[in-house]
Amino acid sequence: MRISPLPPLPSLIAFEAAMRHGSFTRAATELHLTQSAVSRQIAQLERFLGKKLFLREPRALRLTVSGQRYAELVQRLLVDCAEATEDVMKRKGHQELTVACSSGVAVLWLTPRLAKFRALHPDCQLRLIVNDNLAFLSETDFDMGIYFLRDGPPAGMATRRLYDEEVFPVCSPAYLAGRSLSPRDLPQETLLMLEDGQRQWMSWQNWLGQNGMADVRIEHPILSNQYPVLLQLALEGHGIVLAWRHMIDACINQGLLVRACEASARLGGGYYAVWPRDRIEHSAARSFRTWLVAESEAAA
Repeated sequence: MRISPLPPLPSLIAFEAAMRHGSFTRAATELHLTQSAVSRQIAQLERFLGKKLFLREPRALRLTVSGQRYAELVQRLLVDCAEATEDVMKRKGHQELTVACSSGVAVLWLTPRLAKFRALHPDCQLRLIVNDNLAFLSETDFDMGIYFLRDGPPAGMATRRLYDEEVFPVCSPAYLAGRSLSPRDLPQETLLMLEDGQRQWMSWQNWLGQNGMADVRIEHPILSNQYPVLLQLALEGHGIVLAWRHMIDACINQGLLVRACEASARLGGGYYAVWPRDRIEHSAARSFRTWLVAESEAAA
């Protein structure tokens, strides 16, 4: 039986791109066409359907009610078609997924949990990019990221909040040696301090200021530009490091680290799943984000 009616495939591709970008010009750039060629494809599709799909305003391109309904179906169908095509082609016999995250997230949160994800998705080939600054990555570098954000994501990124920020000092039980510390005791202790250009993370100065000690002098700091190095120093009893709730939970639950005092601080940030907004999301990225959300909800 002949499947009918079917619009021309190029017009559907042009429509989906224009819908995602909200612009014929940006859709044309993605598809390596001229703006007028994309416009003609959309006009052809509208004539075929007998419906207007876009409201063409001087400085905006908006979907009509019919266009919105059609866009949701077309995008899903094109994604399904692409995934089915890739499956038949069997280019590598598995799904590829590139995950980006900071070094702290990689060591403290993701690595201990990866076995769960791989058990659920054994055909997924995982590639991990460790970069402490999301702004240094382009949209083509990764499929899904896990990053701490306070000022919002870079342009072109979509987000899903996983954990709220809560920061407190931790150290090894041996370092405390049975002592009980208050926030006012901390500036005289050995504080392990992160020294780099990533300003979204809370510093010791931020934390102490939140606990009533602005502009206090830190007497005995040890500095590093790598958070995992500071964490290892804390584990070996060399000082006190700031830690983020949920990221540090495993070390605390295993008794490797303890809270140096009960005070904590927040500046409004949080950990987020991050992904390129305008890229069509493949099934492996979708599965990984669903798993991230489930893991964060279980921990919370």
